[in-house]
Amino acid sequence: MAAVDRPQIDTSKPSIARVYDAFIGGKDNFEVDREVLRQILQIAPDAVQVGKQCRGWLIRVVRYLAGQAGIDQFLDLGSGLPSAENTHQAAQRINPEARVVYFDIDPSVVAHGRALLVDNEYTHFEFGDMRNPAEILENPVVTKYLDRSRPVALIQGNTMHHVAADRDPIGIMSTYVDALAPGSFLAISHLYDPDDGTSRAKLAEEAQAAFKETMGTCYYRKRHEIQALFGGLEMIEPGLTYLFDWWPDGPRLTEPSDAERNLLGGVARKP
Repeated sequence: MAAVDRPQIDTSKPSIARVYDAFIGGKDNFEVDREVLRQILQIAPDAVQVGKQCRGWLIRVVRYLAGQAGIDQFLDLGSGLPSAENTHQAAQRINPEARVVYFDIDPSVVAHGRALLVDNEYTHFEFGDMRNPAEILENPVVTKYLDRSRPVALIQGNTMHHVAADRDPIGIMSTYVDALAPGSFLAISHLYDPDDGTSRAKLAEEAQAAFKETMGTCYYRKRHEIQALFGGLEMIEPGLTYLFDWWPDGPRLTEPSDAERNLLGGVARKP
């Protein structure tokens, strides 16, 4: 593979991927990332549990896609740092030959991912900005390892809430979906603002302000705004819902917190 110039890893500023790694208890983060976590914990003390909810949702989604849906090609955008369980592990546990291509804009993610996957011929890590669909879809690794004439699962896990409205998030998603074959799937999880005057709405407002102050990005969107990212695709039951309600592995033993109710996720199929 030809060498490509990539930005250097900047440890003086928080990284979305490294902050998320801190949220789920990972080790690939720096003090500047942990400071963001500490500030969010002051607002939402159960934020770490929310990070685990996000990872649990992703794995359940991938198991469904690789299993019942029979998908053997995955494009995971803004994948974040490798952690205890990843898309490729969940998919390849069901189908060892399932192909997974990860993209992230953070060079530390790409470096860690490639190091861990050097012996996995069915999984690849690439550097790219998921806000530029043409760049992603035309990447030589995508065109080589993913056959877009067949169904592909596109995963946007906790990514689109970092795309500002003026970057046209609906248009971005539409471009991706238009490029997918019929029978493909789209999975999205997104920070949610119920906008109903409740404590959850207040938490969304406060957390959004904290994220923007520390990281310069983060948009808690309303339900209809998140739903719009799926376009006219066919939603898989139970539709756009709280992450903990999307086909859980078992009954809940505790009542979900406000922070856990500030995330929605769903899976949809392209007819």
